[in-house]
Amino acid sequence: MDKESERWNYKPAGTVKLNPMFSRPTRFSSIFDWYASYWFQLSTTTLALALALLAWLFFFPALSSFAQLNLRSYGTLYLLNLLPHCFFAGSIHQWLYRHKGQAKKFKFDPRDPAINSGLYTFRDQVKDNMFWTICSGISLWTLFQAIVLWSMANGIAPVLMFSKNPIFFILVFPILIIWSSFHFYWVHRFLHWPPLYRIAHSLHHRNVNVGPWSGISMHPIEHLLFYTNFLIHFVLASSPVHLLFHGYMQSIHPIFSHSGFEKLYVANKERAKMGDFFHQLHHRYFECNYGTVEMPWDRWFGSFHDGTAKATNDTIDRKKRMYKK
Repeated sequence: MDKESERWNYKPAGTVKLNPMFSRPTRFSSIFDWYASYWFQLSTTTLALALALLAWLFFFPALSSFAQLNLRSYGTLYLLNLLPHCFFAGSIHQWLYRHKGQAKKFKFDPRDPAINSGLYTFRDQVKDNMFWTICSGISLWTLFQAIVLWSMANGIAPVLMFSKNPIFFILVFPILIIWSSFHFYWVHRFLHWPPLYRIAHSLHHRNVNVGPWSGISMHPIEHLLFYTNFLIHFVLASSPVHLLFHGYMQSIHPIFSHSGFEKLYVANKERAKMGDFFHQLHHRYFECNYGTVEMPWDRWFGSFHDGTAKATNDTIDRKKRMYKK
């Protein structure tokens, strides 16, 4: 019997898997399957790409229009961030938590979102998450993108065109995923520095039992640190569609990874993989799995939780040593 399974309403079978790119010996079939699941089937990555292309082709203003501050261009940017995020977070929350469309099937934590709790703004976990997501998260996400677009339009940040370098144009998309994983790990470790954790990151960690609106529900200080991710566009030549993809990747994926469920189950059939048990373990045990499964930073630095009872005991022991210091 897996003792760790007793701590959860639902626990995926086996151990948490990391990107096989960094495993030895190298297994090319495993690496191909890993990346195929990102790019050749429905995933948060392909969804972010589809949203970026749709927004860029049909709604995005001309890049030159961002050279001067104006409500039309920058307001459109804000709406292109706000509306998709609210649609997906709201729809998934409605299905999973209000309609209870799949009850607790594939739900990691058996509890429902907290209500009438003084821990949360408005004494309600969902309203708390919505407030910090919309008022702080989407606003600062848009602000950082606006700075990049203004810089692109004024010749300060490098601009990449598909017609001039189509191969590199395509490669920028996976490069942004690798960069985001690297950036997230180190910013996240910094946020667990006790003074900064108490001031800012503890707001996100109110959500031990996470939900779709928890994904980017953070303190403004954490959002400011998190969205420095976009500064890569001052170094890496890119285009507005890359910037949109980058933003959607950092918002759509957290909606699904914080859904609290591993799978979306509709009409008695699995429709999509959603939750991220790797990150769910972080919300339960705090001092583990600071990064993502894309790069093995946690394994390299001794903070990897693979979902086993032994890993939980090791994490608890490490927390005791950390807090003692």
